Amino acid sequence: MFERPESADPPLVAADIPLIGDERRKNWAKVVRAVDPTKTSGWAYEGEFVAAGGIQDVPSGAVLVVYGERGSRANPMIEARVYQVNGDGTLTEHARAKGRAWARTLRDRVCELLEAPPPVVYDLSHLSDEELLEEVHRRGLL
Repeated sequence: MFERPESADPPLVAADIPLIGDERRKNWAKVVRAVDPTKTSGWAYEGEFVAAGGIQDVPSGAVLVVYGERGSRANPMIEARVYQVNGDGTLTEHARAKGRAWARTLRDRVCELLEAPPPVVYDLSHLSDEELLEEVHRRGLL
């Protein structure tokens, strides 16, 4: 089992979770906390589902798998992508796959992201604008 080591709870950020595929077909997004390497389907990804196609509060640094289908029910065109959530709420795409083998295709990359230390996030929300500006001036950045 590949899991990200537990650390202090990262701050939540508002991220725009993409909708892949047709909204009339199957689509979902999941914040992945662990991967079961014995499975080759979507069931290998353990974590919490979040709604796709809008703004959601997700942990900064989280690994996100987004899945979607286009086409007919009998012959769906599957696409899945792997993102990491940045501290500013943007997403960085790390991998994508198409077709029925999507889960196994992405599994190793998801494991790599989970094993890597989470990105450092500095929460400066407790500082006033004056304190931040003072520090910027002190460092000679303005």
